[in-house]
Formats: sequence, C-alpha cells, structure tokens
Amino acid sequence: QVQLVESGGGLVQAGGSVRLSCAASGRTFSSYSMGWFRQAPGKEREFVAAISRSGGSTYYTDSVKGRFTISRDNAKNTVYLQMNSLKPEDTAVYYCAASTAPQPLVIPSILYNYWGQGTQVTVSS
Repeated sequence: QVQLVESGGGLVQAGGSVRLSCAASGRTFSSYSMGWFRQAPGKEREFVAAISRSGGSTYYTDSVKGRFTISRDNAKNTVYLQMNSLKPEDTAVYYCAASTAPQPLVIPSILYNYWGQGTQVTVSS
C-alpha cells in the first residue's frame, strides 16, 4: 500500500509555470512506476505523463510535450510535474498515481493501483 498526496496547485496566468509535487508514503516508492493524470470539468480523466521506476524513462501525451517535465526523487519518495508555458486548456484537477504494472512506462489509468486526491490547477487567459 502507498498513500499519495499532491501539492503545488493553484492559479496561474497563461504562459506561467507551476511545479506539482506528489509525496508518497511507505518504503517501496521505487517499486512503482508513476504517472500524472488530469481531469477538466465535464471531461474524462486523461493521461499526462509517466516515469519509470528509476526515473530513466519518461513519456508524455502530445499536448504537453515540450512544456511539461515529469521527474522523481526516490530518496525523497516524491514525483514532480514541472509545467511551463501553461495554457487555459491545461486547467484541470491533476492527480498522481502509482502502478505495480511490469512495464516501465504505464499509460492506461486502469493499470494504476493508487491515486492521490488531486490538486487544482487553474490557468487564466
């Protein structure tokens, strides 16, 4: 079992930057592939970014490539999402998630076992 707590969300103007953090409990953080998802009002939850257990591999959805960076610090049991050049369409509740799936990069939400409560990111135009 792992508990995830997101932080860092808030209100930001278009073109600005926000860094989200996800702190995990337990002593097996490095055993999980990690991901970030988001859910905008009236829309389904969508994949944003994924990172492998060691942090050596990352993957992003097309809409955030070049703007967002996922990283992790296993010594701190924390995964991050650096969001730059934010757009109003990035407005959503952002969730971090942990997966025990064997593949290094996990994209489908169904393969994630644990979820944080989410943090709101609002980008004003």
